[in-house]
Amino acid sequence: MTESTTEPARQNPAPTGPAAGPTSSTPFPQDRECPYHPPAGYAPLRADRPLSRVTLFDGRPVWAVTGHALARRLLADPRLSTDRTRPGFPVPAERFANVRQKRVALLGVDDPEHNAQRRMLIPSFSVKRIAAMRPRIQETVDRLLDVMERQGPPSELVADFALPVPSMVICALLGVPYADHEFFEGCSRRLLRGPAAADVDTARTELEDYLGALIDRKRAEPGEGLLDELIHRDHPDGPVDREELIAFAVILLIAGHETTANMISLGTFTLLRHPGQLAALRSGGSTTTAVVEELLRFLSIADGLQRLATEDIDVAGTTIRAGEGVVFSTSLINRDTEVFEHPETLDWDRSARHHLAFGFGVHQCLGQNLARAELDIALRSLFERLPTLRLAVPEHEIEHKPGDTIQGLIELPVAW
Repeated sequence: MTESTTEPARQNPAPTGPAAGPTSSTPFPQDRECPYHPPAGYAPLRADRPLSRVTLFDGRPVWAVTGHALARRLLADPRLSTDRTRPGFPVPAERFANVRQKRVALLGVDDPEHNAQRRMLIPSFSVKRIAAMRPRIQETVDRLLDVMERQGPPSELVADFALPVPSMVICALLGVPYADHEFFEGCSRRLLRGPAAADVDTARTELEDYLGALIDRKRAEPGEGLLDELIHRDHPDGPVDREELIAFAVILLIAGHETTANMISLGTFTLLRHPGQLAALRSGGSTTTAVVEELLRFLSIADGLQRLATEDIDVAGTTIRAGEGVVFSTSLINRDTEVFEHPETLDWDRSARHHLAFGFGVHQCLGQNLARAELDIALRSLFERLPTLRLAVPEHEIEHKPGDTIQGLIELPVAW
């Protein structure tokens, strides 16, 4: 995990024909050697930026987008579908093959259905709504840090802090009982990491059954939360049916805690591995807002967004054919040297807000305002309350997640 400060030199021009890119394509996705750097095996993709051929787990060739400008263009192109039920939609691992037969709300539907779904949810994730939630997020963070301080070091930061912060917040927002967090966090873990297809299928079914029963109770006895609002408020497009409510709840519950939990733990680890940058944060030399944006760019935990071409798309002399899969390597897109100078360096002074960690276009992450608020409050409070925070084990003992899921740490033992 030695620190690198330079990007490998760009060796080849952009693809110029249908066979452009490496003739022996790069396997995708790959595991990271260091949890905050792209895999070393992606070097050919850096060289062939912005578009290359890669091979999925089953040997299927698909296109990999690695250039920032091209990613923005294609993520906004309606000819690339996010509908996982379409034949040929690319999946990163064998265990996800069966799940693609089920619809995924928001992330897995195209317009106009996607637009209708998003309209129903946008008010709950607006800047104003999230700003009003900040005191409650701060209260949650403070309460967890109080417990950590009372219990004393060492602490396992994922279980004691990074996971419960967003889990408590999303439960409060949706109206899901936090008392059930071990159940739905376990379902989420199996959904994303398996290890086998049967685990993924069972976890999805168990979570849908749980949320369906919760929604039925809320229909009979309204409470407080986004699910209650969706059930009982009037919508321009008519009432939201039960299956759609379950689909909303699944994606919001999983995305609402998994991604932010990984950012908090991996962000903490990254800061501890960069003492100079951490000192600037602690001294007030850098705003937490700037730190959060740079960490989002640098870590790019949601690597490998998937799409399927529904029509031929011409890209700088190359044609992405209808029916071909496309993946977006955000870990490389967010380190494009044409956009970010010295992208391997963690730099609080750069303008990183135009990173694509939340995607781009109509499917840009709905919960990005909430994620930013949670990261801001969690990281600032953590290092203010525990100024001597450090790793409790050698860094090589800290296990991180495989490349075919959201990137992050399994555990993070710390002391202070």
